[in-house]
Amino acid sequence: MSFDASDNADLINQPLLMIAGKNADTFYMTEKVFSSATGTNKKELFLIPGATHIETYWKKEYVDMAVNKLVQFYNENL
Repeated sequence: MSFDASDNADLINQPLLMIAGKNADTFYMTEKVFSSATGTNKKELFLIPGATHIETYWKKEYVDMAVNKLVQFYNENL
């Protein structure tokens, strides 16, 4: 990759929801971006227990958890 996803994360000034599988190999990147997003007072990291990165896209129980969280977050912030 020619860029780091955490670059300029401090410029995020809107409500931020990050969703990640608790067992994702890529979780360290999510943590880095989340901690770097210092420009918003409203941020949340939602972890899906037992899920890997890829499973969050297709495994029904994990997709349902993510969608339910998105609905809640949007209802509170839009």
